Amino acid sequence: MNVAVCSYGAGNVRSVVVAFERLGVTAAVTSDPRDVVFADLAVLPGVGSAASAMEGLRERGLDEALRERVAGAGPTLGICLGLQLALEETEEDGGIAGLGLLSGRAVRIRDGRVPRIGWATVQPGGEAFYFAHSYAVETAAATARSEGIVAVAEQGSFVGVQFHPEKSGVAGARFLERCLSRA
Repeated sequence: MNVAVCSYGAGNVRSVVVAFERLGVTAAVTSDPRDVVFADLAVLPGVGSAASAMEGLRERGLDEALRERVAGAGPTLGICLGLQLALEETEEDGGIAGLGLLSGRAVRIRDGRVPRIGWATVQPGGEAFYFAHSYAVETAAATARSEGIVAVAEQGSFVGVQFHPEKSGVAGARFLERCLSRA
């Protein structure tokens, strides 16, 4: 199994690699577009600012690599900021265009505490995952929610999650195993 974890200047790359290693899978951190296009599974992790993250993707050619990969039905996972970047747009940083891998947009959380940090149950399924975010996804591709916020969105070969499976213990490991089984 060949897992490519996109390295583009956003945080959280190492914890994603460690989560895959715990499952017995070697995940390579890469900024090489070819590695991303040809991997069995590509992962777009992220913690940080949407504008600087998109700039990092463009500078490395990873934006086009991800578009090519998803257009070719290559399994791709977006985590937290990675999900938000996959959308058509986000209102973060004054509004920026996203990758367009998934229809919809990210908007600042308007109700409840911001940032939303902590464990929360995802429905359907009833498992708890760890969340840390200030923006929420609005998309017709939503397949699961947590406290009224989109937790999982799927479109074509792309799956995006607002939670951090790499920080979500046993439930997160089971989720990553399901992603690997799709590859």
